[in-house]
Amino acid sequence: MLSVSELTLHYGQSQILHGVSLQAARGAVTCVMGTNGVGKTSLLKAIAGVHHRSGGTVALDGETLGTPPAHALAAKGVAYVPQGRDIFPLLSVRENLETGFACLPRGARAVPEEIYELFPVLRQMEGRRGGDLSGGQQQQLSIGRALVTRPKLLLLDEPTEGIQPNIITQIGKVIEYLRDQGTMAIVLVEQYFDFAYGLADEFVVMQRGAVSLRGDRGEIAREELVRAVSV
Repeated sequence: MLSVSELTLHYGQSQILHGVSLQAARGAVTCVMGTNGVGKTSLLKAIAGVHHRSGGTVALDGETLGTPPAHALAAKGVAYVPQGRDIFPLLSVRENLETGFACLPRGARAVPEEIYELFPVLRQMEGRRGGDLSGGQQQQLSIGRALVTRPKLLLLDEPTEGIQPNIITQIGKVIEYLRDQGTMAIVLVEQYFDFAYGLADEFVVMQRGAVSLRGDRGEIAREELVRAVSV
């Protein structure tokens, strides 16, 4: 579904990503791991069109993408759940979900019932303002808003950060469910090792803006992965 080849990214005069290549298959979770500051979030932003990449190619579902803006990529099926969630605090839960309509054709602008089934709290708090929700509830809202767009590719940046354990467990089950539906590729950036290891089908480890280790679950031993992400 997603193919990234030799992607580079600069912030001003500083090079952040150095020839990053990875693939993410439909019906699988590809987990990007590494310590703070190695470029994981920058990679997701470059794929999502939030940052303008300096070089390399990105292809989605066989189509090579140029450098379209984020809203154009969203219309093509790229959904990005950023670190920090970025919900609209003064809009209601329902209105936050409906912001996902912007990249959909008029006839598809409805919140799927499935989102409320995956995240029941969103129905319970549908009329509440987004800013009144707890951090875990806001994370569920952010993922739900992404799913409103019916993505081909779901990019998740640190979905467990600052979240209570019971909601981490629920989010993990939702990711498993989405993977098992086989309709989208999921790229997960995550530092909570056990959460990431339990979900990932493919691992990509980054160091200093480049890929240092890559392989599927059957190719990389847990101990090797622990060492790689601890450097």
